Amino acid sequence: MLPLQLHLTLPIWAHDFPFDGDYASDDAKVALAVALSKRNIEAGSGGPFGAAVFSPDHKVVAIGVNRVVTQSCSVAHAETMAFMLAQQRLQRPRLNRNDDGSVWGPITLATSAQPCCQCYGATVWAGIDRLLIGARAEDVMALTEFDEGPLPADWIGELQRRDIEVVRDLQRDDACAVLRAFGESGTHY
Repeated sequence: MLPLQLHLTLPIWAHDFPFDGDYASDDAKVALAVALSKRNIEAGSGGPFGAAVFSPDHKVVAIGVNRVVTQSCSVAHAETMAFMLAQQRLQRPRLNRNDDGSVWGPITLATSAQPCCQCYGATVWAGIDRLLIGARAEDVMALTEFDEGPLPADWIGELQRRDIEVVRDLQRDDACAVLRAFGESGTHY
């Protein structure tokens, strides 16, 4: 019989993770994503990636961490987990649009590292208005064994043409420290 249902979960530690702080600044948003990535590798619950979706009033809508291996699902990246959980919480596929089509935003995604090719596309379709990035893709590939896949040559311009603001290098040193620790651990995902 073919499977008819899919069930993805965040690790149990996420229930008790403190994410009720002040996230008005972009640095604070990315610091949360980096803290999630660090906790994920410390707990052995996934790869070194964390993400969070924020509402227009800077509240956390949903968080995500990498769950690819633990959930046997290649799309269970931190960003997609955060998108799916936010979509379920808000009960809509485009996070920045109300049921009547009116705008609800800006919706911000903060991520510990630049989205890979899969998460790049998901960012467009999820209804994200602002993308905040810690480590760059070149950091990920230099410090770990992960292949981030191909992106358009002008990937930032492509997002900006779709009215998605991109801010890079927030908390980059801290994000790279998590990637380095994972890379040096010898863990393979």
